[in-house]
Amino acid sequence: MNRFEFATAQRIIFGRGVFRELPDLCRSFGQRTLLITGSRPQQWEGRLPYVGVHSISGEPTVEDIQSGVALAKQLGADVIVAIGGGSVVDAGKAISAMSTQPGDLMRYIEVIGEGKPLDATPLPYIAVPTTAGTGAEATRNAVIASTEHRVKASLRHISMLPRIALIDPELAADVPPSVTAASGMDALTQCLEAFVCSRSQPMTDALCLDGIQRAIRSLERAFQNGHDLEAREDMALCALNSGIALANAGLGAVHGFAAPIGGMFHAPHGAVCAALLAPVWEANSTRVQDRTKFAQVDAMLGGDAVSYLHALTARLHIPKLHQWGITETDLDQIAHKAAAASSMKANPVSLTHEELTAILRTAL
Repeated sequence: MNRFEFATAQRIIFGRGVFRELPDLCRSFGQRTLLITGSRPQQWEGRLPYVGVHSISGEPTVEDIQSGVALAKQLGADVIVAIGGGSVVDAGKAISAMSTQPGDLMRYIEVIGEGKPLDATPLPYIAVPTTAGTGAEATRNAVIASTEHRVKASLRHISMLPRIALIDPELAADVPPSVTAASGMDALTQCLEAFVCSRSQPMTDALCLDGIQRAIRSLERAFQNGHDLEAREDMALCALNSGIALANAGLGAVHGFAAPIGGMFHAPHGAVCAALLAPVWEANSTRVQDRTKFAQVDAMLGGDAVSYLHALTARLHIPKLHQWGITETDLDQIAHKAAAASSMKANPVSLTHEELTAILRTAL
C-alpha cells in the first residue's frame, strides 16, 4: 500500500436546517464577519450579521481576490463566511488565506506565480455551499482565473481547509435544473476520478464508493424535482465526499481538461466536466491494465459504465463543448495544456496527445 495522508475541514456540520446555526458559529470567531457571496447578496440580509459583503459573479478572478482581501483588511474582519456555489466557496477560501499573508497573491499562486507555501495562518473561514458540486467546502485549494494569462491556477495550502464546513441540503432546493445537472455531474466525476486515480487510498475509496452510489440514485431525482430533499441530501453528501477524496487522493483527465478550458473560454466548470466524463472514462477504461476498480464501477452502473455515463449525460441535457465557443481548431492547444495540468498527473493511464484530442472531439 502506498503512503497516504488524510486531512479535511476542521469541523463538518451536515444536515437539513443547520444554516440556522451560522450566526452563533460566526460569533465564536469574533464580531466582524465578512460575507462572500454570489450576485444576489440581498437574499442573506437578516439571516446573518455581517459588517461587509463581497459579491463574486462567476468564477473568481485574481482581481476578485485582491479586492476581497482589501475589503477584509479595511473592515478588520475576524472571520470570512462564503455562502454560494463552488466558485464563491473558493473565493472565500482565497480571501481568508491572503488576508493574513505578508506577500501578494503572485508569491503563493501556482502556475502563474511562484507557488510558495503560505507564510501565515489564514483568517478563520466558514464555507457554506449552496450547490452540490465541487466539494470546495472540504478542499485545500482555491481555483482562481487569470484573465491576463487565460488560465485558471490554484492557491493551495493545507491551512486553507475551512475551520467549519456547514452543509445544509435545503439551501440547494431552488437551484435550477441545469445547475443541478452540471454540478451533480462534477461531484460524480470527482468521486469516479479519485477512486481510480494513481494516488487513491483506502479512506478516500470508501468515500468515493458512497458518493457514487448516492449520485446514481439521486442525481436525476434532484434534477427532476429540486425540492426532493432526500435527493438533495444525497447529492450534498456526494459532493462533500468528492471534495474530501480529491483533496487527499487526486483527480484525473476530466479535470486536467477542465483547467485550460475554463481559462480559455467562458465555460462553467461543472458543465465542462459533465461533457467530458463519459469519453474520458471510455478512454481510460480501454487503456488501463488493472481493471479491478473499473469493473467495480461497471457493476455499480448496470454492467457498463461507459454506456451508463453517455446516457446519463444525454438525459441531463448536458451541453456539448461547442456550445461554449470551442471549435476543432482549439483542440490541439487544449490537449497540450491539459497534458501539463496538475490533475492529469494522477490519471490512471498516460494518455497520448492523439487520445486527448480524440476525447475532446467526442465531447465537441
